[in-house]
Amino acid sequence: MEKKIKLLKSKSNSIRKLIIEMLSEAKSGHPGGSLSAAEIIACLYFEIMRHDSKNPDWSQRDRFHLSKGHCCPALYAALALCGYFPLEELMKLRKLGSLLQGHPDKRTPGIEVASGSLGQGLSVALGMALACRIDKNDSRVYCLMGDGEIQEGNIWEAAMAAAHYKVDNLCGIVDYNRFQIDGRTEEIMSIEPLVNKWESFGWHVIQSDGHNVEELLEAFAKTKTVKSKPSVIIAHTVKGKGVSFMEHVVDFHGRAPSDKEKEVALKELQDIEDDESTL
Repeated sequence: MEKKIKLLKSKSNSIRKLIIEMLSEAKSGHPGGSLSAAEIIACLYFEIMRHDSKNPDWSQRDRFHLSKGHCCPALYAALALCGYFPLEELMKLRKLGSLLQGHPDKRTPGIEVASGSLGQGLSVALGMALACRIDKNDSRVYCLMGDGEIQEGNIWEAAMAAAHYKVDNLCGIVDYNRFQIDGRTEEIMSIEPLVNKWESFGWHVIQSDGHNVEELLEAFAKTKTVKSKPSVIIAHTVKGKGVSFMEHVVDFHGRAPSDKEKEVALKELQDIEDDESTL
């Protein structure tokens, strides 16, 4: 178990480094919410999900849908580290003709469906989960949502439908970093009491430290035991996690780091990796 935890921490840090490098190269993109999702995505792709980079359309794969599509750098980094495409492709992010657009696109190996129009992702994931059930396929579907995103009504229509149809192969994750593009979620449009809302819509709710891989693994494992209702993990995270000058800073929701900022960020992330390797 200790070896597994160490690996997931290392993968999370590698994802963060790649996020910084590709956004700096692209000179545009969304670092804050990408960095906050690193452990969530690392746990899914390197431990929890059943998938095969050599056969992306394998019928028995688990499905992942990034509802908050602007944070695709974190997903692209994980896909590249898993072997869906070469790491070199990451440096072509947001460039004309690239496999890696500013929002996920089906042309990219490992992407199930395009995303980016916020609020729609849970409906898409629900459709996938229902299709798997109809096909008698035991695959699970995971949907990562932003906390600002769940202010949208579409999310709650999907939540109501998922509970009504008892879709227990669906797991939602809320990246609860408490920021959206205009500021703090509590100031723009409060989403609390969040646990009570999901429970009142008929979901099994688990709260977790979204940067603690042990807690995340326990949460994901628990969702697999829940029957006759969908599950949601409310992952408490930090916007810009891992880079001191980006943490809790709304400006880095959608501003790429400069060349100088890139070097400082990569140094901080390397220091974190060095510290963890000595533990």
